Amino acid sequence: MPLHPVAQQLLDDAAASEQPNSHLLPVEVARANFERTFASMEVEDVAFVADLVAMSDGGQVPVRLYRPRADGPLPLVVYLHGGGWQMGSIDSHDGLCRAIANASGCAVLSVGYRRPPEFKFPAAPHDCYAALVWAVAHAERLGLDGSRVAVVGDSAGGNLAAAVALLARDEGGPDLACQVLIYPATTFDLDEGFDLELEGYVLFRDEVQWHKDAYFARPEDAASDYASPLGADLAGLPPALVLTAEYDPLAVAGVALAERLAEQDVAVEHRRYDGMIHGFVQFPGLFDDAVGAVADLAAFLRRHLGLV
Repeated sequence: MPLHPVAQQLLDDAAASEQPNSHLLPVEVARANFERTFASMEVEDVAFVADLVAMSDGGQVPVRLYRPRADGPLPLVVYLHGGGWQMGSIDSHDGLCRAIANASGCAVLSVGYRRPPEFKFPAAPHDCYAALVWAVAHAERLGLDGSRVAVVGDSAGGNLAAAVALLARDEGGPDLACQVLIYPATTFDLDEGFDLELEGYVLFRDEVQWHKDAYFARPEDAASDYASPLGADLAGLPPALVLTAEYDPLAVAGVALAERLAEQDVAVEHRRYDGMIHGFVQFPGLFDDAVGAVADLAAFLRRHLGLV
C-alpha cells in the first residue's frame, strides 16, 4: 500500500523543520525532544494510577501501575517503553499504557528502566526483569493476579520484552502467559535487522548505530541473547504477537523473529499494518491503525490471560 498520507505529512514536516535527528544531538536534548512529542497528547482516564518503586540489583526502579477498574485481582501486563534505549520514559508512554489497560481489562505496570549511555547493558533488561519479579512477588498487595502475567514493549521496549521472556525462561520464572512485541528491534546486526531501502522512514541506520554505541560497554555484548534475541534459542518461550509497520526499517527484524519463533515451535502471530511507519501506535489521534493495533494486542492479551 502507499504510505499513509498523514505519515507522509509527518515525514515532510520533520524534513522541513530542519531540526537535527536525535543522533546528531546531545542525548539530553534528544530526550527532551522525544518527551515533548507526547506531552500534550490527550489520554484516556483509568480507574487508578500510582507511581511506585520496584527493586533491582541496581537499586530502585520507578514503575507506574494502571488499573482499568478498582475491584478484584487483575491480570498483569508489564510494559517496556521504546525510545531507542536512550530515550523514552514512563511519561512518554503514559497514553499508550492507559489505552492498553482499558482495552485489555488488565493492570499495566510501566517500567522506568535505567538508560544508556549512563547505564550500559545489561542494566535495562535486568531492571525490566526485576520489575516483573517484584510485581509478581507483591501481587496480592497490588491487587494483581500473579498467575496471569504478560510482557509487552515497543521498539527498544520490544527488544527488552523479548529479553525479559528469555530471562523468565532461563531464570525459572515468573511464568509468562504471552509476549507482545510492537515493531521490535531484535538484533544489533544492522545488516540483518535494518532495511536500508526504508531508511529515512522515521529511522536512520546511523541513528540506530548511535543507540548501539551508547548501549554497550563492550562490542561483544551486542551478541548476547538478551541484547539480540533473534540469535537466541527461542524454544519454550510463551506465545507471541509481533506487530510490524510496512514502512519501517525495523520490520525485517520483527518478521525474522516471528519466523524463528515459528521454526522453534513457539506459537506466534504476526500482523503487519500497511501504510504505517515506526512509532505509529502512539498516535491514535492521527492513525486509525493505532487504535486498531491496541485493539488487536488487547484481544491477544485477553485471550491468553483468560479474560474471554
